[in-house]
Amino acid sequence: MRPSASTAPAPGMRTVLLVLVALGAGGCDFWYNRVPSPDDLWHVVPWFDHMIRARYIHPYETNAVPRYTPEGTVPVTGVEADWLAEWSTGKPATANALKNPLVEGGRAAAPGPMTPVIPRNIDAVGDTVYGNFCAVCHGIAGDAKGPVSTRIGAPSLLTARARAYTDGYLYSIIRYGRGVMPRYGDKVYMPLERWAVVNHIRKLQRNSPAAPEAAGAAAPIAPTPSATGSATEGIAR
Repeated sequence: MRPSASTAPAPGMRTVLLVLVALGAGGCDFWYNRVPSPDDLWHVVPWFDHMIRARYIHPYETNAVPRYTPEGTVPVTGVEADWLAEWSTGKPATANALKNPLVEGGRAAAPGPMTPVIPRNIDAVGDTVYGNFCAVCHGIAGDAKGPVSTRIGAPSLLTARARAYTDGYLYSIIRYGRGVMPRYGDKVYMPLERWAVVNHIRKLQRNSPAAPEAAGAAAPIAPTPSATGSATEGIAR
């Protein structure tokens, strides 16, 4: 519907409206491009300047800043050593020298900030982690009767050879892998959980009779007097 003559703007009014629109558009351009931004003026406001130069603490800028963290949760003297290069050559000296912090005398071997705080449910932790990552190959009882045991040739953890391994050797197998077993250090990445698995394996061995060695396996290693003892000759072969 065309506007009636009485409501349509006069020609002169139309010109005025067009001029106002043009000036408005130009004004926007002037406002955004010529007028200084308030963001450029904060430095002249005293209380904003004080906020910029306020005193505050960067928690890790210096060793003098106290960090009230529970003992054992943050390593402050370094990280776990890496013996993969030695382990890959079949030399178990470092592995066998490790002390299990979950057995008597193990914590005394590593005093100081790196001494782990052992939770009361550590036995349940070992059971759970073993069930999640190990049982599928080694079986719930450690007898290599898991769902995929026979498919990959997973060994029993109840043989004389397995019982003779030191705790550190078992720990190293978990961390780095060995034979058909891949590394699990990137999955069970907390050292205390790996030791908990080692303890759970020892529990399985105590509660089960020794299993026969697999056909074609090397002669069993003579059991060591202690699971945390020194290296056993030929243990890596």
